[in-house]
Amino acid sequence: MIENSSVSGKPEINVSMPERVLSVIGGLLVGSYVAKNKNFNLPLLSAGLYLFYRGITGHCTLYSVFNKEKLANPVRNINARTSVIVGRSRDEVYEFWRNVENLPLFMNHLESVKSIDSKTSHWKAKIPGGAVEWYAEIVKDIPNEMIGWNSLPGASVVNAGKVTFEDVGGGATKVSVVITYRAPLGIVGNAVSRLFNPSFEKLVQEDIKAFKKYMELQGLQEKNLL
Repeated sequence: MIENSSVSGKPEINVSMPERVLSVIGGLLVGSYVAKNKNFNLPLLSAGLYLFYRGITGHCTLYSVFNKEKLANPVRNINARTSVIVGRSRDEVYEFWRNVENLPLFMNHLESVKSIDSKTSHWKAKIPGGAVEWYAEIVKDIPNEMIGWNSLPGASVVNAGKVTFEDVGGGATKVSVVITYRAPLGIVGNAVSRLFNPSFEKLVQEDIKAFKKYMELQGLQEKNLL
């Protein structure tokens, strides 16, 4: 429910409670990052202060400027697409990826992924000054062909992804990855996410290269043990 301005002159509350909580957390994370690194970058510091103000007061100046209770779809998706040829069979590559707890072995921005059941998992990712956590669910699973996942409702990091596996001959597999990330805090959150991840697509590309290297090295080690 959106409350109107009162005669006392208090700012209009036009931000939902979940957004307010996330705004306060985001503001504190930015403040912690600035203090820890002694990096008094004015745009970053301003974004952190505004997030904190937005969360404490429940008022978003940008929403008021546009004369809307909430801006419709105010943030951009950050998309990353990449593919790589891995010198391992399709079933081996699929099985490794299907165990989501393996992902931090090659995804540097992930601190941990813990399976809760066959479809649901808890993710923890590193960001400057702290970490963010969310739950995700595998929504489509075609053995040896494709795995698709989404973050669950209420996640602090809204994201989705898909990885496909394709035979290319010679015992090798083409692995294609699409990951979509959406900042959770509206326009300001989108700006902060860009500061945290200025090269998100490059990060994913490096992760997938690390996956190729890891899988092929594991294959060599297994052959040497035979």
